[in-house]
Amino acid sequence: MSPTLLFIVLVVGLLLLTLEIIALPGGIAGIAGIAMMAFGIWQCYELYGATAGHWALLCCIVACVLLLIVFMKSKTWNRFSLTDESDSKVNQLDETGIHVGSRGSTVARLAPTGKALIEGKLVEVHAINQFIDPNRPVEVVAIEGYRIDVRETDDGRFD
Repeated sequence: MSPTLLFIVLVVGLLLLTLEIIALPGGIAGIAGIAMMAFGIWQCYELYGATAGHWALLCCIVACVLLLIVFMKSKTWNRFSLTDESDSKVNQLDETGIHVGSRGSTVARLAPTGKALIEGKLVEVHAINQFIDPNRPVEVVAIEGYRIDVRETDDGRFD
């Protein structure tokens, strides 16, 4: 086996180990990377003697330690972590004044869940047994916990 091929085997093993840490959890890429690095080091010992094998082993250990140091810094992980915050919340019916019989209009299509403007408040509602298009009049027929069930009304009156 040529030195170039051994170098490629060691680098590919290190890249697979890096992929395991960053993007491919589950162990397969990590095991394959460790196996390739072990094979490359073994081949260095076998073909080129103890000195070359020691150097290959030392280089692999140093590369793995440097890899861990780089990825343990918080700034590196910030590139991979989600930073978006969710500002949505559950319907708080006590504050809205919405009750059975309240009327409003859909803001988005209810298929069967969507947004509606009821009593001047934008809330998430659930259509009963049908889809309702946007800008259609609806009436609250049931409130169960935080779930608001509505049905489409025939008249165009809104409160």
